[in-house]
Amino acid sequence: MDLLHAGLAKARVGDVNGASALLDRAFRLEPRNPSVLTGRAVIFRVQGRMRDAVLACDAALEIEPNLAGAWLERGIVLANGGSPEMARESFRNAARLAPQHADAHANVARLAARNGDLEEARQAAQAALKLDGGNLLAATAMASVLLADGKPQRVIELLAPLVERFGASEARATALSQIGRAHEKLGEYGSAFGFYARSKQDFATFTAAIRQGRLSNTHFIDAIREGFMNVDPVKWGSPLPASPERPNLVFLLGYPRSGTTLVENILASIDGVAALEERPTLIETEKQFLLGDRDRILSGLPEFAALGEEALAQQRDAYWEKVFASGVGEDTAHFVDMDPLKGSRLPFIARLFPEARVVIMRRDPRDVVWSCFRTDFAIANSTLEYTSVESTARHYYALMRMTEAARERLPLAFHELHYEKLVTDFEATTKELCEFTGVPWSAAVSDFVETAHKRGVTTASSSQVRKGLYDGSGQWKPYAKWLEPAMPILEPWIAKFGYA
Repeated sequence: MDLLHAGLAKARVGDVNGASALLDRAFRLEPRNPSVLTGRAVIFRVQGRMRDAVLACDAALEIEPNLAGAWLERGIVLANGGSPEMARESFRNAARLAPQHADAHANVARLAARNGDLEEARQAAQAALKLDGGNLLAATAMASVLLADGKPQRVIELLAPLVERFGASEARATALSQIGRAHEKLGEYGSAFGFYARSKQDFATFTAAIRQGRLSNTHFIDAIREGFMNVDPVKWGSPLPASPERPNLVFLLGYPRSGTTLVENILASIDGVAALEERPTLIETEKQFLLGDRDRILSGLPEFAALGEEALAQQRDAYWEKVFASGVGEDTAHFVDMDPLKGSRLPFIARLFPEARVVIMRRDPRDVVWSCFRTDFAIANSTLEYTSVESTARHYYALMRMTEAARERLPLAFHELHYEKLVTDFEATTKELCEFTGVPWSAAVSDFVETAHKRGVTTASSSQVRKGLYDGSGQWKPYAKWLEPAMPILEPWIAKFGYA
């Protein structure tokens, strides 16, 4: 237990290697100590080893099913790993077993608010705040409830005093963003922008260590494009025929906040369609050909383009293994791989899946960039770019340039779907979409809200999808003067995509 506490103390000050060494020693001494197993889960989570972290929690709970700390840590791991419903159930167990633990209630409230379950969010947030009136996580969840209730002034009164008591953190960044939304609801756009900007400053501060020494995602995409353009276009053809034993494959791309989550749930409402949202289905190929610095990426693209049929078949099998391991049945008729940022992986897609259909979502670039800037995203390579309107616009530019280069050079079938047309002419647009993808259209496409509730939505668009069909275009207009620094970057795409 001394080693456990010393190890966790090291983890709190950022000495992950030292913490891991102490927890390993503790584990060797007492491999069936549930507290030690839970401590190891904490270290695994910090190291990004989410599967090992869940397994360590499960091992602890097998020995001591009523260990609230293990349930709490399991919830944190699952939430970070993109399994919010499983995470919420773990947090509920922690709150039941340790009703005096404010963070357990606060985490239930956070995930319930994200999922649109406002009454559970209200009750859990109240329970947490009763135990700890300064719990920022619970207060932020309560703010979501108050915003839904149409009480933005109450949000400001609740959060404004709290945020000044904390330093930069993920929780404070979210709280600042909620205050921005409250001012926006009141029509106070200058104040709203100020709080959104403070939120992103916080995000930049607490992720600074992650970014240090790392190739930015914008430069990463630019390196992929350069490597791709250096290869003779003829080499991007594939010797592989379509496999009749695999599902009809659809890639749904675009850019975050362009409507991909909405379209994914529309298609997933049709019988025989399975979908995954933003999963690293091409990870084995990426590890082999994109893992490293810019020079490695530039050399990796030609290496991939030179692969023979047998090597390509292995890469293709690795993709499907990842898909089926994520819960998609092997007998699925149609599979939708939704990931807006996979536009940078189109060279891989073309050689591995020449028969695939590629749907590219379009939305006014100003709405897209503004929405990405003001949205609270989980930490990821791409979201590290959303710290200013200019950096967000530069990232958008990089992905659009890559996607358009791929459209011009790759032997793939592409279909553009405009968000604005989808929400104003739903039936005709969804019929065009289904005809292109080979998915049989049915009236079930209108059930996407119910589908989203059943499946769970882990992207930042969860609350919007659950509102139903509405036209969210033009949200950038009240902030036009603050978007001016990004306009020279966006103007080529505004014109190209028909939004001038």
